[in-house]
Amino acid sequence: MIVQNLLYGLVNVLKISNLLTIALGTAIGLFVGAMPGLSATMAIAILLPLTFGLHPATGISMMAALYMGAMYGGSIAAILLKTPGTPAAAATTLDGYPMAQKGQAAKAFGISLTASFIGGMISSIALLTVAPLLGQIALNFGPVELFSVAVLGMTIIASLSRGSTIMGLLSGAVGLLLAMVGMDPITGTPRFTFGNIYLFSGIPFTVALIGLFSIPQAIRLIETIGNEGGKHKIDPIKERILPTIQELKPLIVTIFRSSIIGVITGIIPGTGGDTACWFAYNEAKRFSKDKDKFGTGIPEGVAATEAANNAVVGGALIPTLTLGIPGSSTTAVLIGGLMVHGIMPGPTLMTEYADVTYTLIWALLFATIIMFFVGLIFTKASIYVTMVSNRIIAPIIVVLCVIGSFAINNSFFDVLLMFGFGVVGYFMDKIKMPTAPMVIGLILGRMLDVSLNQSLIISHGSWSIFVKSPISAVLLTLALLSILQSTPLFTYIIKKIKNPKKIMS
Repeated sequence: MIVQNLLYGLVNVLKISNLLTIALGTAIGLFVGAMPGLSATMAIAILLPLTFGLHPATGISMMAALYMGAMYGGSIAAILLKTPGTPAAAATTLDGYPMAQKGQAAKAFGISLTASFIGGMISSIALLTVAPLLGQIALNFGPVELFSVAVLGMTIIASLSRGSTIMGLLSGAVGLLLAMVGMDPITGTPRFTFGNIYLFSGIPFTVALIGLFSIPQAIRLIETIGNEGGKHKIDPIKERILPTIQELKPLIVTIFRSSIIGVITGIIPGTGGDTACWFAYNEAKRFSKDKDKFGTGIPEGVAATEAANNAVVGGALIPTLTLGIPGSSTTAVLIGGLMVHGIMPGPTLMTEYADVTYTLIWALLFATIIMFFVGLIFTKASIYVTMVSNRIIAPIIVVLCVIGSFAINNSFFDVLLMFGFGVVGYFMDKIKMPTAPMVIGLILGRMLDVSLNQSLIISHGSWSIFVKSPISAVLLTLALLSILQSTPLFTYIIKKIKNPKKIMS
């Protein structure tokens, strides 16, 4: 039966109409992802009405293709302008933008596109072959395990704190505090809202991200107008974009490891591409021989984040299709699309609606292939934005940030909040306080809060519940090892072990 459904889905997706809609969705996703402030979730929500007149398999496949395309498209603005087009591309700015400043924009794009393609293919194959099995694993992640995942994620802050660890920890603590703004998930009482009704639902993460990364970059562009003539130093792409075999060989292990991280992270509900990218970046840095070069424009940094964010797409769809549990905010919108077409997500989705499900799975694989070729053309065209004067680029970034912030909730308050985060991000950059740890705090803070309260309610206030669960115990042990590894004492001991002769001296 499974083989028959797979063949039916393949035949269905190969129809010209379906291939065209998949290509259209991928192209829209690339465009949306490259535009700062716009997200795949927003685009899918806006375009969902267009699928009403289409067959459910065709419409949902187009939305999934948009999702895949947007994940790569976010790296374009991140590399060119240090302005992540999507939340998941925030980690790409750390090494992608420095590479572009060195005149290696083509190389950065090539690595990004190749890593995204490999990550997308791995996640598509995982979705196609082991979706039922991995869906069962996701069932084992309750509040206790989610708390441990959040704790493990917070340990990334230490490795992202380039320069001053104290500044990084302070930035992460501020992010955690900001994540507490809004209604208490357990008691329902407002926290830190100061009576402002717009803050009752918390600080919109996308709004904060746009402000922290985009507005400071626009200000920096304005500051360079007088000194550098308002032009970017990035040269137009004349050389080949795709990396050679020799350039790709050192990155293969990083790409495959990051792809696996992306798939696994995507399976865990509530995490998403942004979390996976920071995890993958941290692990790439952990295993690299050139840890100090991360953040200065190293290809491994770009490969790790881009492989992870596209691998998340297939991973996030696994619990969505097998259990009806959205693996991310974008797949939550896709679930809404299924329900609009009269399809109820859940364990029976892959049997009762096999035509839609297996067409969607194959569509994701074909969208990855189409993304590779369309992305190759789109990326070459996108480089011309760097030839425009900063006095033009800066206002465009600000306008797109305003539009993107307003479109999330149709609230002018979100626009003011975005500018507030922009000012904070600008001064944080001036005092050398990294913004990445604050982003981690904002991403994981709410998960940490909710899962901690739920776990303590289950255990009647006993903290031992976190070590009684085998999965939680393993995750917390990994978190402890991660913290110890980042301490100066650990580094000193490792150096001594590697150089035993120095111990005697």
